[in-house]
Amino acid sequence: MVQRSIGAPVLVLNQNYEPINVCHVRRAVVLIDRGKAELLVNGNGEVRTPRLVFPAPSVIRLVQIVKRPIIQRRLSRRDVFIRDSYTCQYCGKTGHDLTLDHVMPRVRGGPHTWENVVAACIPCNHRKAGRTPKEAGMKLLKEPRAPRPNPYYLFQRRPVQDEWRQFMPWVV
Repeated sequence: MVQRSIGAPVLVLNQNYEPINVCHVRRAVVLIDRGKAELLVNGNGEVRTPRLVFPAPSVIRLVQIVKRPIIQRRLSRRDVFIRDSYTCQYCGKTGHDLTLDHVMPRVRGGPHTWENVVAACIPCNHRKAGRTPKEAGMKLLKEPRAPRPNPYYLFQRRPVQDEWRQFMPWVV
C-alpha cells in the first residue's frame, strides 16, 4: 500500500452527509482515533506511526451533527468582479482590466460594503471620479447587492477529488 501525504486534503461531512469542511489527513486521523468521526472513503494509502498503521482517509463523517452558522461572504476584489460578471457597471464593457468603484465615494462618507462597491473600467472610474453617479451623469447597469449566503462557498474554487464527487451533488 502507498503511504499518503499527511497534508493531503480530506473532505469532512456532517452527520447528515452534508459537506462542511476540508482538513488534512493528520487532522482526520486524529478525529477518527478519538471517535469523533468515521472513515467513509479510504484515500488509497496509509498513515504510519511507530506502532500503528491507519488507513489514510479521503472522506470522513462526523459522529455528531455540527450546527454551522451561514457565514456572510467577505468583500473582496475578485468576488466583486465575479458578482458583476467582469463587466463595468457603468458602460457594460467586459474584461479583466477593471477597478473597484465606490458608488458613494469614500471621501464623502460612503462605506466599503457590497451595496456600495461595483466593478468599473478605468475610463469610467476616472470619469466618475469623486462624485456620485447622478452628479457624473452616469447610470448603474444594476443595483449592487451582497451575494446570497452559500454554505458551499468553501468548495467553489477548490479542486474536487474523484472520491468526493458522490458527496457533492452540485459538482458536474
